[in-house]
Order: sequence, then structure tokens, then C-alpha cells
Amino acid sequence: MGCAPSIHVSQSGVIYCRDSDESNSPHQTTTLSQGTATTLHGLFIKTDAADAIPSVLAYQSRQAGAPGTRRERRELGSGGSSSSAGTASSAPTTCRVRTHYCCSSAEAETQTSYTSVKQVSTAEVRIGPMRLTQDPIQVLLIFAKEDSQSDGFWWACDRAGYRCNIARTPESALECFLDKHHEIIVIDHRQDQHFDAEAVCRSIRATNPSEHTVILAVVSHMLSFILFLFQRFMENSSITACYNELIQIEHGEVRSQFKLRACNSIFTALDHCHEAIEITSDDHVIQYVNPAFERMMGYHKGELIGKELTELPKSDQNRADLLDTINTCIKKGKEWQGVYYARRKSGDSVQQHVKITPVIGQGGKIRHFVSLKKLCCTTDSNKQIHKIHRDSGDKSQTESHSFRYKNRRKESIDVKSITSRSSDAPSLQNRRYPSMARIHSMTIEAPITKVKNVKYVHSHLSLPITINDVPPCIAQLLDNEESWDFNIFELEAVTHKRPLVYLGLKVFARFGVCEFLNCSEATLRAWLQVIEANYHSSNSYHNSTHAADVLHATAFFLGKERVKGSLDHLDEVAALIAATVHDVDHPGRTNSFLCNAGSELAVLYNDTAVLESHHTALAFQLTAKDNKCNIFKNIDRTHYRTLRQAIIDMVLATEMTKHFEHVNKFVNSINKPMAAEESSDCECNPIGKNFPENQILIKRMMIKCADVANPCRPLEMCIEWAGRISEEYFAQTDEEKRQGLPVVMPVFDRNTCSIPKSQISFIDYFITDMFDAWDAFAHLPALMQHLADNYKHWKMLDELKCKSLRLPSDS
Repeated sequence: MGCAPSIHVSQSGVIYCRDSDESNSPHQTTTLSQGTATTLHGLFIKTDAADAIPSVLAYQSRQAGAPGTRRERRELGSGGSSSSAGTASSAPTTCRVRTHYCCSSAEAETQTSYTSVKQVSTAEVRIGPMRLTQDPIQVLLIFAKEDSQSDGFWWACDRAGYRCNIARTPESALECFLDKHHEIIVIDHRQDQHFDAEAVCRSIRATNPSEHTVILAVVSHMLSFILFLFQRFMENSSITACYNELIQIEHGEVRSQFKLRACNSIFTALDHCHEAIEITSDDHVIQYVNPAFERMMGYHKGELIGKELTELPKSDQNRADLLDTINTCIKKGKEWQGVYYARRKSGDSVQQHVKITPVIGQGGKIRHFVSLKKLCCTTDSNKQIHKIHRDSGDKSQTESHSFRYKNRRKESIDVKSITSRSSDAPSLQNRRYPSMARIHSMTIEAPITKVKNVKYVHSHLSLPITINDVPPCIAQLLDNEESWDFNIFELEAVTHKRPLVYLGLKVFARFGVCEFLNCSEATLRAWLQVIEANYHSSNSYHNSTHAADVLHATAFFLGKERVKGSLDHLDEVAALIAATVHDVDHPGRTNSFLCNAGSELAVLYNDTAVLESHHTALAFQLTAKDNKCNIFKNIDRTHYRTLRQAIIDMVLATEMTKHFEHVNKFVNSINKPMAAEESSDCECNPIGKNFPENQILIKRMMIKCADVANPCRPLEMCIEWAGRISEEYFAQTDEEKRQGLPVVMPVFDRNTCSIPKSQISFIDYFITDMFDAWDAFAHLPALMQHLADNYKHWKMLDELKCKSLRLPSDS
């Protein structure tokens, strides 16, 4: 196999052949004619000779930057068919195809660029206390032809460090999938003249490995019907859009499937455990019992699973009034331990040590109860165990278990009593209990209180129990959250696009929000999770990272002496909550777009402050929907109404049609009187204390500045934010053109837009005057210096006629 040659096709169609056993010596190169290149290219799709060349292409050695690579490929092609070996070796290889006698198409593994694969190793995934190792994600692209869309996904895989294959025909796609078992499949559904995408999907879904595979269909913008077989991706060749989609799938369905597969090992451990284990749902329906439980109770699992605990016979040796004690303990999410009598299928009563542990799931809700049961090892219980095994027909196991229990140290004789207690007590094995009589008075019943299910979107990220329980890498980043130069993008990366919960827990704790609201940290955590889950991670700009950024800026402003002296604690809490929810459920489109499109939200809010009204309304709806996340449930009505009004007013202030009105009011009511007081050396109270209307103006100005503080961030962060908002506006302009809607922002046409020029206009028109006024009040020299430096950066790019975010040499 080492002697098989490989074929390398340049962008211009010139093909280079190289022996595969000389892959480490790239100077061994032969050039084919451009006519031959054209012929071979045609074989991939249409001609009968396509079988002679495998349809799985192994892209190799593409560089990380797509634009640069394309330029080098053109240079390679322009060198003529007689280019020297040295010239060929210096150019990047664009496409590698093994010839038909080398190996089957499924063996032609496609990897991302060598540098990416080398950098991306296995990832660590946590499921509870279990730490898993996940290999790099494998992606299969099924595209009949190479185009900008397939390239977009290719480069996205390269950027993410995924291993990637690309197949041209249904047969090769199925063969490759059965060989690699890809986690993600991207299939071209834009046109059907090459293959039937749905038929390909069905053939893949008919295989066993596809159970854990996500299939994504690329559809054209004209496609109006709903796809039931796979997820839909609207045609977009942007590498960023493809990358975001793949990352979202990885940290969503792929990561969840990976965790579920790991559960097989956990169930294997449970099946071989000697302790009897029973798992019930939150409404006490039996969902799992292990073989030890079957042996102990004499039931077969088929007789138990799906039944409520209340349907099973109870022993009359237990005291009924213990039920309230057990319910009270379990409903609080605490562990309960005790001794009780259970009735076997045969009618006999057995005495058991029992530990019931509530399992808290997403949203802070109890999702399951896990019961561990162990027999109290008296002489009678030994006989019962012997009888259990005889009833089950397993004589050999009976003898072994009887022998084991007879020879075990008789701990039951030393046990005096076990009382119910919470999980913070010492373990069962390390504690003795008084009162032998209490043993006969204990019982266990299914808790009768059911918690209503709340249906809302949940995040896939595991959350800390408390702020002190966060992973070290996140905790280390959060140590710097009080600094203006805090890098929110690093927090976004380590939290897998869920920075709002972690930053929110830290900031809210610093400002005593839980104390003011009289709510627990668990309630606050559940609320932050629900709010963040309702931000759209598919938005390049208006996502939970932007919300976390605005929350950080708001907290920074609240720490300034003059701001702190002008606002009450209620104002601080309202500002932090408003910053957190101010863009929740943002669709990535502007108010003008929604009004022009006649969206339901625009109709609902009469084309007035559509998004801002929706953000506040939804935030309060989500909060009140479940008591577990209702941070307002313990404050009195007066405080709630005042707080609610302040939050609504601040979020509505972020609507830009009233921008100049808000700035002018702030200057006239705050800046000018303050300047007059300072010039007269008058020692007065802080400007806002005596005037509630001035406090309102300060809060409005604060959240407005926090919302658009990107130009005042350090340059690297400023550049990143500029790229994200531009991409979101580009996507809106593209959609407006497709739907025939008025183009709201014609300057944001991805083909003609100069990002530096747009940033200069934004700073000149909105930012400079507003931040000058806010700096005069809050004193923010670091921000103003960043603003000046960033403005110089954009001016320099504009003067050099550069339309990108930075000079090509800097990228």
C-alpha cells in the first residue's frame, strides 16, 4: 500500500501527483495537464468512470487561514504546468485523493489541518463526579460538489479541531460513516440532481451507529417546508456561521449523547453492586431496580418498573406517622437515612437499612430519588436471604450468599437504633443510635407531595452548587471580574458559551442581591440558568456573552464612588437584574426589521420598542413560571413593584430611538447642576439622593453606556465585538434582500462594507458625547483612554483603505 500515488489538485485545475510513500519528501512531484485536471474533476460527479476514483476526499495540509490558502493555491496554478519540484513543495496541498488501487474510500480518513489536529487533543467532559475523555469530534460532509458552503464547513472543522471527511456519493457516504461513526453529518439538501438527501439520511439512520449522530441539512433560502429527518441549517458559507453551528451541536446534542453513552458503565456498576438500589422519578414511579434489589425483595424488575411506590404492599410493622418526617426531609432536598420494614413479594417482612438521596436536576428541581437498601443481618434475615434465592431458582447463588452473610461480622447485634436525619450527619457505618424500641416504629412511604414540572429550555452546562464550587479555571478568571479589562471572551470559552451564570453568581454575591431579595443562592442560580438558556447562542452578538459583558460593565459603574453615593441598594439590585435580562430572547434582528417583516412581536407591541418590551415581559414571565427560580417570591409587594418598575425603565432605555433624548436629559439635569455645584464649592449631598427623578436618569445612562461600551474596551476585545456585531448586521441585510424587505442598514452589506468606517461613524454619532457626559459624572479615565486608542486604530485602517478589522499583516 505504501507505493500508491496521491493526486493534488490546485485551485486553477493543475494536478500534482506524488507517491504516497514519499509523502515526507514533497519535492517528488509530477505535473499533469490542465485538460487532464478538468477530466478528473468531472469524474467525481457525473461520469460513469466515477467508480474508478473514490468519492471520499482526504483534504490534507490546508492552512488555518482560508483566504491566505486560496491565494497560495492560485499562485501555484499560475506557475504553469512545468513548475519545478521546489515550487510545488512550497505551496500548500489543496486536495488529496487516493487512487482506486490504494484503499477503499472509507479508509481515506480526512483530518483537519496538521497544526489543528496537533493542538486539539482529547477533551475532558464531566458528568457529575465522573470525568470522561472525549476524542476529537468526527464530522462527515456529504456534498456532491465542492463549493463555498462545503469549504465553509471544512474550515469551520479545521478551526474547531474536528476530524473531517467529505463524501461525494451516497454509497461512499454510508461506507465512510460505517467505518468512522461520525458524531456530526452535514448533508447538502439544496438541490437534488446529484442525490436524494432524505434517502441518504434514511439509509444512515437505518444503521445502529446513527443513534448517537446529529444530521444537519444545508437548505437553500427558498426552502419553505419543514424537515423532519434532520436539523436544518440555512445556507451560509461564512466560516463563523458554520463554526458556531458546529460548536453549538457539539456542546448540545453531541456532548449529551457522549454523556449518555457513559451511563452504560454506571449501570453496569449498579447491576453488579451487592446493595439493593431503587431509582424513582420525582413523582415516585419506579424507574430502575438492580439485581440485588430483585433478590432481596423477591420481585422481577418487570413487575416493579413503571409502578408507583404506593401500589406496592407495605409492612404493618412500621409506624405511619414517620411519613411526615421523611417527606419533610426529602422535600428540602436533604438525604434521609433510617431503618424500616419492607414487605417482600412472598408477604414476609424484612428489616432494612435505607438511605434515600434526592437527585437535583436542571433548574434546581428534584428529578429522581435514589434509595440504597441493605438488610439488617440478623439470623432471621439470613434465613430470608436463603429463601429469596431459593424462590428465584438460583441455588448456587443462595449458598454463596448465605455463607457470606453467616460469616460476616454481626453488626446488626450492635446496632441499637437509627433515626431519620439530614445528609450533613455522619455516615451510617460510623454512628451508633440509642433506643432499640425505635427500630420497630419506623416506616418508609412514597412522599405524597408532587412538584409541578416546568417546561423551559435548559442549558447543557453543569452548574456549581455554590459560587465557591466553580472549576478552578473559571474561578481564576472571575478573580479579575472587578477590573475593566476583564476578558469576557475567555470566560465564554471556559464555560462553553455559558458565562452569564458564573459571572452572575459572582457579581450578585458581591452586591448582596440574595440578601436584599431574601432568596437562596440556589434560587438565584436557577434563575440565572433559565435566563441564560433563553439567550440565543446562535447569534454572533446578541447572546449571553453580550449580556454578561453588560452585567460586568454595570457592576463596574456601580463601584464608582459618585454612582454608589447616588443610588440606593434597591437601585443597584434593579440595575444588575436589568443588565442580565436586557436582551433575553433577542432574535438577532433589529426592531426595524421586525416591524418591516410584520412579525408577531411587532404586532403585539404596536411597532413601539418591540424588542425591549419583549425582553422585560419575558424576563418576568420566566421568573414567575417556577417557584424554584422566582427570585422575587420573598420580597414584599411594595418593594417588588418599585423594583419591577426600575428594571422595566432601564431595559426600555436601551432602545436607541430615544438615545439623544436620554443623553440630553442627563446632561441638563445631572452634569450641568453638578458642574455648577463644583464651581461654587458647595458641599451638598450626592446629586441623586434628593431627587428620585435624577436617580432614574443616572440608571438609564448607566445601562445605556454598559450596553454599548464595546468601543471603550481594550483593543482586542473592541475588535472582536466589532466583528460580531458586523456579522449579525450582515446576516440581517442578507435576509432583507432575500425576502424583498427594505434594507434598514445598507452600509452593512458584507460585499461592500468597511468595518472601520462603520465603527468610526458609530463612535462619532453615538459614543463620544454620551461617554463624555458619563465620564464627567462617574470619572472613568481608563475607559476614555481605550476609546481614544480604539478610535485611532479604526482611523488608521480607514486611511489605509482597509475594510477589515485589522491590517492583513496583523491577522
